Amino acid sequence: MALSGGMDSTSLLLRLLADGFTVDCLSYNYGQKHSVELERAQMNIQYLAENGFIVEHKIIDLSGAMAAFDSSLIDCGASVPEGHYEAQQMKSTVVPNRNAIFSSILYGYALSISSKEDCNVEIALGVHSGDHEIYPDCRPEFYNALEHAFAIGNWDSEKIKFTLPYLDGDKTSILLDAQEAIAQMNLDFDTLYRNTITSYNPDEDGRSSGKSGADIERILAFNTIGRKDPVEYQESWEDVLQHAIQTELQHKEDEYKQRLTEEQYYVTRQSGTERAFTGLYWDEKRDGDYFCICCGHLLFTAEMKYDSGCGWPSFHTEHPGAGITRIDDFSHGMRRIEVRCSKCDAHLGHVFNDGPRLHGGERYCINSASLDFEEDEQ
Repeated sequence: MALSGGMDSTSLLLRLLADGFTVDCLSYNYGQKHSVELERAQMNIQYLAENGFIVEHKIIDLSGAMAAFDSSLIDCGASVPEGHYEAQQMKSTVVPNRNAIFSSILYGYALSISSKEDCNVEIALGVHSGDHEIYPDCRPEFYNALEHAFAIGNWDSEKIKFTLPYLDGDKTSILLDAQEAIAQMNLDFDTLYRNTITSYNPDEDGRSSGKSGADIERILAFNTIGRKDPVEYQESWEDVLQHAIQTELQHKEDEYKQRLTEEQYYVTRQSGTERAFTGLYWDEKRDGDYFCICCGHLLFTAEMKYDSGCGWPSFHTEHPGAGITRIDDFSHGMRRIEVRCSKCDAHLGHVFNDGPRLHGGERYCINSASLDFEEDEQ
């Protein structure tokens, strides 16, 4: 596997070891500004060895060849931009053809192991869905094409395959998986992640800035699982966390303004209400599912919908996985219970106690503008 010294590849290493694999790791010195990640990788290899987990680790020097590449991640390149991980300016951190080069070396190494030891070899990579927006060489179709090309160009390629276990996950799911693996191996979580770095622009002491897109994504993931990131930042954890939260909120706000209609934005982000009997779904009778228009979270199914006569889509029950948030609403001189999406905090509508008694007696009065309906396939 490729071990960068960052959070994702370290998590993958821990999962593979917990699952009983014999693991060989390749790290790459390609002239990256954050080359301290190589030192962090070695620190974790040493920590694992001290606890009885032996991992073969090699550092491949590509700095001479890749010095000719244009990227803000490489020494002498432009400054690493700050901001959200998926923002346009983050494309400057793409290193041209980097993962193809890394994968080619991994493939050659895997073939060599397979030949010497007469065994099958998996090439494991920690790429995940959060990488797909900015890094085209982290997308599944890239690795499908790459694996096909390598198979055509090599003997015994049937003994080699790519494994991308985190492909559909994100940094939060990766951390949760690693947390489980660490407990299984009786290792210390904070020690392992203190020995990683995600920042693209650490200072001369190797401290993460907390401001690069990669930092922000990492900080939010640790916060989501209820942990303080043990890595050292240039500012306090409280300060970098607040900055990450505000950056994420602003990014989402900009994305909502671009993607939603004026009415959808007014309803979901400004707690507005559409006029009765005007919404797209108030009289919808087709079978299907109702999702949050902002984040795609499943909220209701057609079986939960009924005709209350109020002029807005009405549901007697929410989907078991919806987890809809309830908030006291004292606006307009009334006391009502507002309901919001638990995933993105979108305003949905209100819930009242005048629904069908057979289903618990509640009526979710929901704005059509907050919903995205998908009809069941026939």
